[in-house]
Amino acid sequence: MDLTIHSTFLPHTDPAASLAFYRDTLGFEVRNDVEYGGLHWITVGPTGQPGTSVVLYPPAATPGLTDGERRTITEMMAKGTYGTLLLATRDLDATFETVQAGATDVVQEPTEQPYGVRDFAVRDPAGNLIRIQQVR
Repeated sequence: MDLTIHSTFLPHTDPAASLAFYRDTLGFEVRNDVEYGGLHWITVGPTGQPGTSVVLYPPAATPGLTDGERRTITEMMAKGTYGTLLLATRDLDATFETVQAGATDVVQEPTEQPYGVRDFAVRDPAGNLIRIQQVR
């Protein structure tokens, strides 16, 4: 098989704040921006990697969810335990300085982890955990 990772989905709650974080703080390019039925989807991705995207979607658009499930998702997002994205960079310290300057919720500063990676963690505006690790 010849498979690639094309898109992944992360929930968002505030389109303007999501754009500011993913476009302005992380430097991702906006690939699609769709509003439909009062809901808003934004597709972003790293510059120079057109085949890999993150679709920021409104959790309310998920078909078949009960009101209780929506509440649980909202609560988990607020705690940062619902969605996670793992990114990588060659210069972790410079990336941390840039991301931290973007008024980001820093969860963990650059740390050498006992499992063999050096990384840091932040939360996006919806509470999703974003871990960025050093490429070695």
